[in-house]
Amino acid sequence: MSRLKTEQEIARLAQGGHILADILSELIKLSQPGVSTGQLDKQARVLMKQAEVEPVFLGYRGYPGVICTSINNQVVHGIPSEQAVLQEGDIFSIDIGIKFRELITDMARTIPIGYISGSAEKLINTAKQSFDQGVAAIQVGQPLGRIGAAIQEFAEHQGYGVVRDLSGHGVGHLLHEDPSIPNYGPASQGPAVQVGMVLAIEPMLTMGDWQVKTLDDGWTVETVDGQLSAHFENTIAVTDQGIKTLTK
Repeated sequence: MSRLKTEQEIARLAQGGHILADILSELIKLSQPGVSTGQLDKQARVLMKQAEVEPVFLGYRGYPGVICTSINNQVVHGIPSEQAVLQEGDIFSIDIGIKFRELITDMARTIPIGYISGSAEKLINTAKQSFDQGVAAIQVGQPLGRIGAAIQEFAEHQGYGVVRDLSGHGVGHLLHEDPSIPNYGPASQGPAVQVGMVLAIEPMLTMGDWQVKTLDDGWTVETVDGQLSAHFENTIAVTDQGIKTLTK
């Protein structure tokens, strides 16, 4: 079960989430053709040090970067590298998390690199819209499965695959807390939503089939069929006043 957060903890998470969103915004500005994902990881380290926050991905189960950088058909967990250089027409996902005053927030965006096709742009937009649909389905006292059901219904209606092997999760004291939040499945599954839950909701959509594989590096997850993938994530809190997005 999710460890419920107090109002004071949620306020602190919102502070950290705002810092995180600012750091990600700076990295997005730097994500241009000719820039390597290794360069972006180095800059993320600088920005985190300046903001006096801790990277939570670095060293997590041996992960070597402070951000995850996934290009085109890579879904999540791509490792930053000087050899991975962004090209005009790519779509590019940055996943990033920090610890601020002992509490963790997590977020991700998929962005265009230069000019991209209309179909790629629609995929990116649908990932964000799927997140919105999932959040809109949250209701205190109702099953968490409503989130994944709403994401799946919306995304599949648009013609996209919804990755089954990865999911959203609770977050705050740890990077990954209970409960798991699949992006698919029946609305009746999962525990009831409670005030104080802090959740990382993160639809991962594919242009083709939803099946994915992990590469030999042990981290990078990509689509089996080589089709594009997009990822959108925010940390949100369930409060007495409704749903609050913390990473903005």
